[in-house]
Amino acid sequence: MASDIDQLDLCGLADAIAVGNVTAVAATEHALAQLEGTGRALNAIVRLDAEFALAQAEAADHTRTRGAPRQLLQGVPLAHKDVFYRAGHLSEGGSKIRLGFRPAVTATVLQRLDAAGAIDCGQLQMSEFAMSPTGYNEHHGPALNPWGHGHVAGGSSSGSGVAVAAGLVTGSLGTDTGGSLRHPGAMCGLVGLKPTWGLVPTDGVMPLSASLDCVGPLARTARDAARLLSVIAQDDFETGIAGGVKGLTLAVPGGYYRARLTPEIETALQDAIRVFREAGMTIVESKPPDMGPINTLMHILLSVEAATLHKKWLLERPQDYASQVRARIEPGLFYAATRYVEALSLRASVTQAWLESAMPQADLAFLPAISFTVPTISSTIEGAADDVARIIGDITHCTRAINYLGLPAASAACGFDSAGLPIAFQLVGRPFQERVL
Repeated sequence: MASDIDQLDLCGLADAIAVGNVTAVAATEHALAQLEGTGRALNAIVRLDAEFALAQAEAADHTRTRGAPRQLLQGVPLAHKDVFYRAGHLSEGGSKIRLGFRPAVTATVLQRLDAAGAIDCGQLQMSEFAMSPTGYNEHHGPALNPWGHGHVAGGSSSGSGVAVAAGLVTGSLGTDTGGSLRHPGAMCGLVGLKPTWGLVPTDGVMPLSASLDCVGPLARTARDAARLLSVIAQDDFETGIAGGVKGLTLAVPGGYYRARLTPEIETALQDAIRVFREAGMTIVESKPPDMGPINTLMHILLSVEAATLHKKWLLERPQDYASQVRARIEPGLFYAATRYVEALSLRASVTQAWLESAMPQADLAFLPAISFTVPTISSTIEGAADDVARIIGDITHCTRAINYLGLPAASAACGFDSAGLPIAFQLVGRPFQERVL
């Protein structure tokens, strides 16, 4: 049965459990064994709770056998980034500072997964306080990319990307403040979906930047991502997903978004565009606005809001932050209040200008997810500080502004590089147009 389970994606596993071909207990026992074995070898696991998960699985099986209406995720084992609070359970945010923290509340998204019958196996590795696009964590070490253990898995939802890509679970929730779902999605060969800001509730989730934070899924397929989003957003994003793309218009912005592409990535992206064209999409070239000011506005929001949350710890426990993380938070202490309010007040007009320029009269925009091949772990932690900072900054080149704009975006795989690591594109939609994505 284990080998059969390994062949199933999230929706396939949900279907198998619904008809009784697989029990929730068997699926959960299999996932726990995979997480405990391969998951720990890849450093993707923070903690597992087998007793809690199996109790949920037994309840799911009981619900099915007594003929209750089918739930969307009934009996499907999942595991999530260690930022989602469950009352009384540990939630440490990849940090040293929050070791031993047990919240008194449960995140709304976990409550919705519970209500849909999902099984929560435990918490997954992440960047410290969700502050790295590579998955960097000085306290717990990096999660290892299943496609190449010497390469970064993407962050900050690194453990989620590794666990789904390695087949340990069929789906996972993460968060995205500047690309933290799309980075592991791109680097691990998955669909990483950042919803429109505000679509999915973030209460009971460890915050980083309230104006930018989004909760979304990492999954193997678009349908799996749609199933998870349907549950956590309480809407139907799955119906119609097989309808195809014929008649849609895809804008391909140049300039900023093409300037740093390496030849290998450029070739793969062009191949992906060709596939969309052959599938019936109209392809149009476009030009984005000047991205420098937009990135600056995004940086102001992120750093000020993060510094506000961390100010007390920065003053009292600066030594308990990794230097790379502290260096990214501290600048927020020095921005004038007028700059922060300006960044908030300009958001709507800047978003409208980006839409009009980057995707005029188009349904979607096609962007790189990452402009270069997946970097090695050593290149992001060793060597000259300026070189390391440049690589880290380049990873977010195509993702970070989308959070400021509040738009929905998804990364998806489109091939492999010469080293066997995934290559991905990024699709950006109009506000609340997740169904098109």
